[in-house]
Amino acid sequence: MHSLSNTSVLDIIQKMEYYCSYQERCHAEVVQKLYALSVPSNQQDEIIVHLLRHNFLNEERFAKLFSISKFHQKKWGKNRISNELKQRNISDYLIKVGLKEIPEEEYTTTFHELAEKTWHSITEKNVLKKRKKYCDTLLRKGWESDWVYQKVKALEKNV
Repeated sequence: MHSLSNTSVLDIIQKMEYYCSYQERCHAEVVQKLYALSVPSNQQDEIIVHLLRHNFLNEERFAKLFSISKFHQKKWGKNRISNELKQRNISDYLIKVGLKEIPEEEYTTTFHELAEKTWHSITEKNVLKKRKKYCDTLLRKGWESDWVYQKVKALEKNV
């Protein structure tokens, strides 16, 4: 692979600044984008350092924003959020920082509202199948298994 000229490096830096300012990004996404643009790895490092220095790239900010956004928009539980951040090579420390952004009271309230809504939306007549669908749905969204199983027991009593 050949080195890019200074003008094209500046063009790529400008592109990456826009890419990072348009939406919060993590390092892995930026590296993937640079790879797609066929930027040599020695220049990728230079570009990433530039983005970090000028605050276009900040993994703590990314982890916080990702956590609260996925919780509010998709009603994901902490397990799913944590796994998604791990897939993006975010450190365990930053994952904890990100999850702290979710208010505990709001987290609990959202779980109970989502659990009720999910339970009532399942039209299955067979109780065992309904329970499985309910549990699978909430576990897939990353909610804590002990909460899911306690809630299903409580909901079944109300039938």
